[in-house]
Amino acid sequence: MNFSQVAPKVFKAVLALDAAARDGLDPVLLELVQIRASQLNKCAYCIDYHTRDARKAGESEERIYQLSAWRESSLYTVEERAALALTEAVTLLPEGVSDAVYAEAAECFGEKETAQLIALIFTVNTWNRMNVTTRKTPGTE
Repeated sequence: MNFSQVAPKVFKAVLALDAAARDGLDPVLLELVQIRASQLNKCAYCIDYHTRDARKAGESEERIYQLSAWRESSLYTVEERAALALTEAVTLLPEGVSDAVYAEAAECFGEKETAQLIALIFTVNTWNRMNVTTRKTPGTE
């Protein structure tokens, strides 16, 4: 299914949400979050898309490769670790967002940037669900 053609109003609304969620966030952090959520959701299209965008934003191959094991890697900053922990908690919501994960993100980013980060996470999860459900694969428009 080409969701953008079949449901253009919904697609445009998600695009607008996506643009608003990105506001004020570091481009590299933004891509790390989107890649990690896409890995968790097994969205091949979004992993491909955001990996390419991460490279364009200056992200290294090594950090992209180690992202699925970020907790075990020494390559990520305290802020990136907080964002990735929040990404996993929000993406895997049935497990919940612990007070510790939320507090760490709020301490690293402050209230406004934490809100933007949460918006980014639920937006990438929307894209993942849309693309996985409609069987969108890398190399398709």
